[in-house]
Amino acid sequence: MSRHVAIVTDSTAYLPPRTMERHGITAVPLTVVLGDEALEEGTEISTRSLAQALQKRRSVTTSRPSPELFAETYRRVAESGATDIVSLHLSAELSGTYDAAVLAGRGAPVPVRVVDTGTVAMALGFCALSAAETAEAGGTVDDAVMAAEKRAGSSSAYFYVDTLDYLRRGGRIGAAQALLGSALAVKPLLQLQDGRIELLEKVRTASRAIARLEEVAAERAGSGGVDIAVHHLAAPDRAAALADRLRARVSGLGDLHVSEVGAVIGAHTGPGLLGVVVSPR
Repeated sequence: MSRHVAIVTDSTAYLPPRTMERHGITAVPLTVVLGDEALEEGTEISTRSLAQALQKRRSVTTSRPSPELFAETYRRVAESGATDIVSLHLSAELSGTYDAAVLAGRGAPVPVRVVDTGTVAMALGFCALSAAETAEAGGTVDDAVMAAEKRAGSSSAYFYVDTLDYLRRGGRIGAAQALLGSALAVKPLLQLQDGRIELLEKVRTASRAIARLEEVAAERAGSGGVDIAVHHLAAPDRAAALADRLRARVSGLGDLHVSEVGAVIGAHTGPGLLGVVVSPR
C-alpha cells in the first residue's frame, strides 16, 4: 500500500482557506480568551471583535490547543486515509502548542512527526505549503519534514507595532524593553529571531518605521525567487500600500499574500500591526 503523508498545522499559520483545502492541510485552532469566554481562533472570534476588545482594554489572553483536540484531529486525519502525519507548529518559545502536539502524537493511530518551526504567521504557512507540495510529489515523511525545516530556516519575519504594550502584557517581550520604548515614544520594528520576538530597531515616527520595514524586507528578499506575505491588524490600507511597493521593488517575487492576522497574534500585537514575511523558495 502506498503511503499518504498528511500535513497538520495550527491556526496561526494564517493560510488562505482555499489553499489549505487544495493541499489537504488541516489547522488546529488556538484559543482566545475574552474575559471568561474561550473562543476558537478562525471560527468563533473575528479580528474586528478582537480589535474592539483591545481598544476597550478588555482582558484578552490566548491558550494552546489541548492535547485532546490534537488527538481528535490526528484520529480524523488518519481515518481519512493518512498513513503518516507531519505536524508543523508555531515557535515553542511563543506557545505551548508544540508540546500539546507531541503529547497527542504519542497515542495517535498513525506515526506523527511534530516539528517546532520556530516561526509564526505565513512563515509557518509557507513551511506547511512546502511540506504539502513535497508530500504531493511522492515525498516521504523525512522529505516533507526537511522541506518544512529548510523553508523555516530561510524565512524571515519583521513587523511594526504601534506600541509594545500588548506584547509586554502577554509576556512576549521583555518588560524593560517595553517600558524603554514607551518612555522614548519610539515606534518599534521587531523581528522573529531564534523563535523569539526581538527588537530590531527603534524609529521615531510611524511613517519612518513603515518605510524602514519596507526597506528591510526588500533587502532580505534580494533578487532570487521569493514569496512574501504582508500581514496587518485593522490596517488594511497600510498593508495594501506596502504590498504594492514591495511588488514593484522585488524582482524575484513569486507569490504575494496580503492578509489580516488572526486573533491569537493580534491579541499580542494590537491594532495597527503591519508585518512582512520574506520566504525564499
